Amino acid sequence: MNETRIDMRDPRQADPEEGIRCAQLCFKINHTMPHTPEYDALIVELFAGGIGHGSMVMPPLTVVRGKSVKIGRNVVIMNNVLMMAAGGITIDDDVMVAANVQLISNNHDLTDHAVLTCKPVHLKRNCWIGAGATILPGVTVGENAVVAAGAVVTRDVEADTVVGGNPARLLRRV
Repeated sequence: MNETRIDMRDPRQADPEEGIRCAQLCFKINHTMPHTPEYDALIVELFAGGIGHGSMVMPPLTVVRGKSVKIGRNVVIMNNVLMMAAGGITIDDDVMVAANVQLISNNHDLTDHAVLTCKPVHLKRNCWIGAGATILPGVTVGENAVVAAGAVVTRDVEADTVVGGNPARLLRRV
């Protein structure tokens, strides 16, 4: 998987306007009554229209680079989710993301901390991410897979499996 790099000292790469846009929209979302037309419009704006029909995102949430997140249909994202999306985050249809999950598609370079190293995160159809799990850059979670609560996922998860632990390992096949 190819890694992209973003030099945060370069305004063209850092895209400070997108950072401000997302911070302000997250603030508004986190202070607006859920399940209202106003709330729904803010969610669509945050993800630049990249959210499918029947999907639900609950507050509070923190999203960095919301334009780089694509959410399918009938997705449920519960409270207090963090999405660091510089590397891109794709969530397919029918995915469930529990509370306090972190989807992280970027990290800092070990020697030059002003550089972000980015790899996409992909949650495939009908997977379930348990409460407090962390999905790290470059990880794909396969169809129908389950990530146990509190797991730290550092590598791809096969379809139809359950993983858990830190680092996450195979617990069983579904």
